[in-house]
Amino acid sequence: MAAAIRLSRKHSGLTSTNPSVGTLIVRDDGNGPVVVGRGVTAIGGRPHAETEALAEAGELARGATAYVTLEPCAHHGRTPPCANALVNAGVARVVGATSDPDDRVSGKGYAILRTAGIEVVEGVLANEAADAMAGYLIRSRKKRPEVILKLALSIDGMIGKPGEGQIAITGEVARRQVHMMRAGVDAVIIGIRTALEDDPELTVRLPGLSARSPARIVLDRQARLPADSKLAVSARTVPLLIASCGEADASRKAALERAGARMFATETFDGRVALPELLEDLAAQGMSSVLVEGGAATAQYFLDEGLVDRIVLFSGAVVIGEGGLAAPIDKDHMPAGFVETRQATFGDDQYAEWVRAG
Repeated sequence: MAAAIRLSRKHSGLTSTNPSVGTLIVRDDGNGPVVVGRGVTAIGGRPHAETEALAEAGELARGATAYVTLEPCAHHGRTPPCANALVNAGVARVVGATSDPDDRVSGKGYAILRTAGIEVVEGVLANEAADAMAGYLIRSRKKRPEVILKLALSIDGMIGKPGEGQIAITGEVARRQVHMMRAGVDAVIIGIRTALEDDPELTVRLPGLSARSPARIVLDRQARLPADSKLAVSARTVPLLIASCGEADASRKAALERAGARMFATETFDGRVALPELLEDLAAQGMSSVLVEGGAATAQYFLDEGLVDRIVLFSGAVVIGEGGLAAPIDKDHMPAGFVETRQATFGDDQYAEWVRAG
């Protein structure tokens, strides 16, 4: 199952509204278990992982065990459900990780298998599988994308210095890891202040992965982003959404649209973009995961609204000093309900990750 979960991450962020699921078909003819079929949800969401794995296994699937990271689907479309495909292939045993919260599936997929006489084992490495497809599960349950908050902190607890643009707090290895994070989400979100001060591009700039750049979203109620900014200039190559209100200047909105940006109408609350409504609209667009990259005010706003599901902190050895912009949180001051799940070292920098419990 651990191998199936690793396989499932291959297409994270590339499967549209469907989760990226992994499936392994394993048989043992007396000489030890052998993987005879591998499948991961295809780019775009179809075919599903079970279909792919069964196609590779062919007749070797008969009498074998299928390891699936998510309960096989049970609803009919133009093609039969994956649960029925497993039955028709003659699989003898199905080991599942996490259940599917979709009402069309929940419990029904496993029921189809059991009715056909297939042995079913549920809940194997369920937490690990749920972590890998958190975006899908959160969107299914909460009707909004998973929100990942990423911050880079200097050794003195700062994330930057007003008026000085981007400051390199972490080294090259850690920055590459951030690009990998971007490649696995549907969108990156920043506030307009960060967009104006840093002029970022927010794309994936790793060899061979530029096509996995996510949509960029700027919380820009008054459409102040310059049409000659890096974000706007690259809007025809990588999607750019401007979360603005109806009262924003029409000429500025038109200039951004001519550059290729898409104006995303949002509601406002207390003079700011209404985040719950924005996230609900993004989920309706099919987005399952968003990465909030800055700045401090935007990070604090998501935290105050209780909308953050995962917190990622990169810690560098840089000292920013007097006049620096203090981070809204650090490893010793986490919001209630978050549990540390990972630690890592990237070059000279430290990485830690917390997930909201439950």
